[in-house]
Amino acid sequence: MEIKKIGIVANIRKEKAREYTLSLYDWLRQRGCDVLLEKGIAEEIGAGQEAESRAITGDVDLIIVLGGDGTILRTARFLSGLAIPIVGINLGGLGYLAEVNLNEMFSALEIILKGDFERDRRMMLDAIVGESAEEETVHTVLNDVVLNRAHLSRIVELETYVDGHYLTTYKADGLIIATPTGSTAYSLSAGGPIVYPRQSVIMINPICPHSLTNRAVILPAEVCIKVILRTKDQGAILTMDGQVSLPLKSGDTLRVTKSEHVTTLVSSPYHDYLEILRSKLGWIGLTPTREKKT
Repeated sequence: MEIKKIGIVANIRKEKAREYTLSLYDWLRQRGCDVLLEKGIAEEIGAGQEAESRAITGDVDLIIVLGGDGTILRTARFLSGLAIPIVGINLGGLGYLAEVNLNEMFSALEIILKGDFERDRRMMLDAIVGESAEEETVHTVLNDVVLNRAHLSRIVELETYVDGHYLTTYKADGLIIATPTGSTAYSLSAGGPIVYPRQSVIMINPICPHSLTNRAVILPAEVCIKVILRTKDQGAILTMDGQVSLPLKSGDTLRVTKSEHVTTLVSSPYHDYLEILRSKLGWIGLTPTREKKT
């Protein structure tokens, strides 16, 4: 399928984001593409059709995101429920979702615009806060749901169930519930394992647990994880994808399940996931051992 209608989302706080977006906008228009710009960047560069993020998603063939992983996570929430592929152009530093580097942006897009690309469908989670249907709110995330202590000096107690069966009460600085995509985000810095992003599992990872026997647990994607905040004298902060936060009080309930929605990422034509992983984690200098010819 040839790509003709394209939306551009950019992190205008990134250095040279305006310059790169304008260059990309002109390049796409020269190739006969209909280009829609997110309102913020449209106002910055003074070109294109100004539209809010949701307005540009309904009938475009592709979304190009200029920024880092945070910008892609924000875009994934806007696209929740839509099967529009996202290609990430990396304007940041360490990150795993924006696979196309600036120096290969135009050559990669030449290939992608012809429809010659691989779609990488990533599992998402629904975080449901509240017990009753009248009170509950639902947030869909690509990376993770994090419960953190509200006060720096106290740990939180998190009574945790899996499909209605009691697992444990974590006493910790917090708890991360992550997708495979999120395994290389906050969970990795908290000692969690790296999970191949096309897997369909949910990971629970305590942050600085009081008990050294508490470790990350990987569960089937179909389970429902229920967490009740049991700390009496303080609340907690619930954060979705590191971008949306809600305060919780003692007795509040969080349920996390696999979402019916997915995020569709465009894989780089030049790099596979393992190559990107090696590069981001500093394994790039290691080379495989080769047997000598006899």
